[in-house]
Amino acid sequence: MPGRCQGRSEPLPAPGFVLGGCPERSQSASAYPWGMVRKVAVVAHTHWDREWYVPFQSFRATLVEVLDELLPRLESDPGAGPFLLDGQLAVIDDYLEVRPQAADAIARLTSAGRLTIGPWYVLMDEFLVSAETIVRDLQMGLAAAARFGGGSPVGYLPDMFGHVAQMPQILRQAGIEHAVVWRGVPSAVDRTAFWWRSPDGSTVRAEYLPVGYGIGAHLPSEPAALVRRMRAEEVELGGFLRSPGDPILLMNGTDHQTPQPGLAALLAAANDEQKDFEFELVSLPEYLASAPTDALPAWTGELRSGARANLLMGVVSNRVDVRVAAARAELTLERRAEPLSALWRPADEWPGQLLAAAWREMVHNAAHDSVCACSADEVGVAVLHRYAEARAVGDALAAEAQAAAAAQVGPGAVALNPSARPRSGVVELVVPGSELPAGAQVLEAIEAGTTEKTGTGRDLGRLLAELTTEGWLHDGRASAATVTWTGDGVDLDLVSDASTARSRSRGNIDGPGTPIGPRPPGIADNASVMAEAYAQAGANRDRPLRVRVTRRASQRVAVRVGPVPGFGWAAWEPAPLAVDPVEGRDNWLDNGLIRVAVSPSDGTFSVNGLAGLGRLVDDGDEGDTYNYSPPVADFVVDRPEAVEVTCVEHGPVRGRLRVLRRFRWPAAIVDGRRVGAEDVEVVTWLEVRAGDRAVRVETTFDNRCRDHRLRAWFPLPSRTDHSVAECAFGTVRRGLEAEGGYGEWPLPTFPARRFVTAGGLTVTHEGVAEYEVVDNGWAVAVTVLRATGMLSRPAPAYRPNAAGPPLPVEGPQMAGRVTSRLAVALAPTDPYALADDVWLPLEVVVGTGDGPRSGSRLEVTGAEVSALRHHDGGLELRMFNPSDDTAVVGVAGRRGWLVDLQGRPLEAWDESFVLRPWGLATARLDP
Repeated sequence: MPGRCQGRSEPLPAPGFVLGGCPERSQSASAYPWGMVRKVAVVAHTHWDREWYVPFQSFRATLVEVLDELLPRLESDPGAGPFLLDGQLAVIDDYLEVRPQAADAIARLTSAGRLTIGPWYVLMDEFLVSAETIVRDLQMGLAAAARFGGGSPVGYLPDMFGHVAQMPQILRQAGIEHAVVWRGVPSAVDRTAFWWRSPDGSTVRAEYLPVGYGIGAHLPSEPAALVRRMRAEEVELGGFLRSPGDPILLMNGTDHQTPQPGLAALLAAANDEQKDFEFELVSLPEYLASAPTDALPAWTGELRSGARANLLMGVVSNRVDVRVAAARAELTLERRAEPLSALWRPADEWPGQLLAAAWREMVHNAAHDSVCACSADEVGVAVLHRYAEARAVGDALAAEAQAAAAAQVGPGAVALNPSARPRSGVVELVVPGSELPAGAQVLEAIEAGTTEKTGTGRDLGRLLAELTTEGWLHDGRASAATVTWTGDGVDLDLVSDASTARSRSRGNIDGPGTPIGPRPPGIADNASVMAEAYAQAGANRDRPLRVRVTRRASQRVAVRVGPVPGFGWAAWEPAPLAVDPVEGRDNWLDNGLIRVAVSPSDGTFSVNGLAGLGRLVDDGDEGDTYNYSPPVADFVVDRPEAVEVTCVEHGPVRGRLRVLRRFRWPAAIVDGRRVGAEDVEVVTWLEVRAGDRAVRVETTFDNRCRDHRLRAWFPLPSRTDHSVAECAFGTVRRGLEAEGGYGEWPLPTFPARRFVTAGGLTVTHEGVAEYEVVDNGWAVAVTVLRATGMLSRPAPAYRPNAAGPPLPVEGPQMAGRVTSRLAVALAPTDPYALADDVWLPLEVVVGTGDGPRSGSRLEVTGAEVSALRHHDGGLELRMFNPSDDTAVVGVAGRRGWLVDLQGRPLEAWDESFVLRPWGLATARLDP
């Protein structure tokens, strides 16, 4: 992103001040009457976006050219450094993949202080990735920097689109006492530095760059011109400098800039010719080590102000497909693959290399121009691919951990709980026979029967495909197979039993169900039979072939299981429901806790009488990937033209309503006006489960419209003046307004990680979502989609300047199928428990061992769990306390050490430890 605010933060000097100094004064004497010289610390640097308006490989080609020039210069020219390589190690690894022979030179330069690297692996966006991703990014960066002599002790955060409240705590837990920030700093901060505190009290000194990280880019090559430029910069900084003794940090560099030649000589010549400024070429850590700390203002919490720089808040909603892909990959790795592997697989089978590969993809995507999706279309494709790769690794490892668990628990269907809190829930199973188990709800009945198909040997593949399509073979597989040579042709006899077929699903309500019948030899053991069948068919291509399938009766059912201990398991036994059943008719569902009814006039729904939930409001968006901006002539559509409501599932375990709304939305924006029309069918599924206070809402439509924003409005039970949303390692309370002042319109749209609570209603959503408290505090609007066709516009109505190049893009128009999943619940609600119940369902395996029917692998209480994994042969547990009260974390029967984020021991603990309000702790468990 451009590293320089295009505008003045402070008024111009009073009339009579001559920019560049008084003509009559001597250039060799100080212009200040008190004779003081202002120190100017010059930090040479580059800001390197791995990918942005061009793909990664294009930028890497430039990176290779830059470092090919920089490294020899730093080694041969004492005046060429030190040089800051943007605080991220990814650029070094990217370079070394092409120039591996340069590793020794990088190590020499880093050890000598000529090259400053780290501490991050990438410069991530703090709001659009998980808290755990931020930690892994930092840990990866510090580990990578250690290969070259060590990373910078400065939390360099020069271009993030705002900063999370817990960043000071994260930095302090890594031994870092300084931060450098630009965007998001509020007007209350009136110095070039401030004390930045997390809610737990952790504090860092934050160096503030009021006009960005490019203030010293492209310095003049003549000493006199440099001094003139410096006086202009001094005026621009204005009131941020309280006395001539306050130094100025001059960041000499900007996006993808090569080092400025002759910089040290230029600074030395400028020092010789005048006495107003003392220029010094230093490293960033050197400057901060002696930077002023007296009488600095203080700020606690997140930095999301637009007072002096564009926050670019619209990146939260620009590509909801990227947000969902990120959330699914994060959940799969953090909440399934790692904890399940840690709990159920031996330490010597910890899949560390595979997880490292997955996390590398995740952290590469965390780079702010990547995850923010304010990039070229090729970058969006690459980001989605990396998330898919990481998720595939996580899914595979979770499946292996499930198999390990199945071998250790008792026989039958067993629910696994990958979260620390005990809970119950609804899952799908496939059970043998046609008799309905107690407490179950039939979703699909598979009747017994026999069929056969005939052809010749050459037809075997086609016949098996037809049998699969027609439902005779479950997932294209057979539970038993025999092949017979009849003397005239080949007979293939197959047995199909859905209750014993090996399923590829996670075994939760979102999959096709986990089979729980007796485990047959399975497809792997039938492989030799099927291979024989294909061989015989191939050898007898023109002879008769008969394929006979015997299908056994089975049922796909929904059942309620639990309670399942935290990080534990519990066997399912058929039994009557222990909670009130779900009832559903026509346009309503009721489970004894909540009653949901759909309005036939507009398709909105009510919960316990709170009406109007889920109203879809579509308006125009002539902004870009950075900012929403309405067209000159907007046209808002908030009512459908027709509504159809159908009760599809009536209970008793689960009830579902299908709501079809037909809208006519404008097709696009032309010359500032919404024009054309597209008929769009929006299908919303409302789901209520037995014993559950949440209403699950899934909305799907084919987006054929361009340049628009769609939001779902949810009226609140009571009027509110604030919201509480999840962020990294906690929650943040926000008012109904946002601070502006620089350029963009201060829209009070905010990010929420998994949930937002306002006025007695909690909405939990899949992926980071943009929300706004609207209707004067009576409703919350969650953005379902924001479609735009420009990476950046020169001057949209809500941001009168460019945020990037004016590049047309198609991916952010979000053409095609769009699905939004969320859930709502009325107070009282524990939002963390709600988010886990909705997005981290219980998993079901078929036990084959002889272990107990229920138990816990690790009992953890008292705080929220962020990570559970193996580390150095033992378990590592990261927890946080998102409350104003001190928590006591219990880990039954275990002891160990609290460590910082670099693994350094802090204090021993035995079965429990105290966690301060809003505190974060990493605990190593003794083997």
